[in-house]
Amino acid sequence: MRAFLAMESAGGILLVAMMVIALAVVNSPLGPWYDRILHWHGGISLDGFSLNLSVLHWINDGLMAVFFLLVALEIKREMLEGELSQLGQVLLPALGALGGMAVPALIFVAFNADGPHLHGWAIPSATDIAFSLGVLSVLGRSVPVSLRVFLAALAIIDDLGAILIIAFFYSSDLSWGYLAGAGGAVLVLAALNRFGVRRLLPYMAVGLVLWACMLQSGVHATVAGVLLGLFIPLRGGEGAAKNAPLRVLEHELHPWVAFGILPIFALANSGLSFEGMGLGALADPVFLGVALGLFVGKQVGVFGCAWLIIRAKWAHLPEGASWGQLYATSVLTGIGFTMSLFIAGLAFTDNTAMADTRLGVLLGSLVSALVGYGLFKVFKARRA
Repeated sequence: MRAFLAMESAGGILLVAMMVIALAVVNSPLGPWYDRILHWHGGISLDGFSLNLSVLHWINDGLMAVFFLLVALEIKREMLEGELSQLGQVLLPALGALGGMAVPALIFVAFNADGPHLHGWAIPSATDIAFSLGVLSVLGRSVPVSLRVFLAALAIIDDLGAILIIAFFYSSDLSWGYLAGAGGAVLVLAALNRFGVRRLLPYMAVGLVLWACMLQSGVHATVAGVLLGLFIPLRGGEGAAKNAPLRVLEHELHPWVAFGILPIFALANSGLSFEGMGLGALADPVFLGVALGLFVGKQVGVFGCAWLIIRAKWAHLPEGASWGQLYATSVLTGIGFTMSLFIAGLAFTDNTAMADTRLGVLLGSLVSALVGYGLFKVFKARRA
């Protein structure tokens, strides 16, 4: 868990750098080239099966499938033998995550119920684990390890919720033939797992077929990464945990995702042009729903549920943490960068709505990070 937290924290710092670079490039003379590169197409097309995608789609549908594969591996490991394996351990972050998904969605709906962009209700619902843990890393040892674990567990459960939302609410124009092909690939994965296959190559080969079928099926291709991850064995030969395929793959993927895939995603998706943008953008319903959903909704949902659970004696405050520090951590869950932008790309094709969403995500996440950081300093000073 310590290695996981360190990797995610360092990756969060790199994500901030990529976001700043994207904003600088889009608002410079290089802006048109940025758009041209992202919309350049490449790949293959064979008898109705097309892998001729834009660079942006290769990133969002291809590279992000690897990110979701890693998320699935982390969820499986934590649920079977990690921080989420015991009911007492999982209850506080799980119910906190549930409140932290529901309240932001309700805030977005409140601002957009009568408009054309209600489909974006899930945008402010997920926490960015890399960014939020990156803020905690800057605070150093003043943050109890138990709060870092709580935040990581909550963000992982958030990701699971986002995966289910994507699968059920952001799939369209289903192709039953390709869905059948994906189902066949899942059955092969289940057979490999059932018969004790421990080599990763067969799983990855079938996973590639699964991803290609999902890409054509109408269900978002990144779901293939989740399904693949759930079938990777957690035990090695003779049931040993050492050299288990899941641990090996997670160990190999983590640096590539933290320092490669997510920074590339940030560079490609956080470019926001400020040209022609006035103060009127701050009154746009999409912007308000996203920004307030992240900053207000996440902290209210997470801390409110956590307070109720602890007061009901179903769970305890994380070890060594104060109520103030738990609230500061709840504020940090409003950092929703990666998953929020990803869901926005699925929800909207309108460029104006995307610009308002990006502005809302950036400001909502930034304010959450600054306020959460400041609260940790305040509560630390008061304790001292």
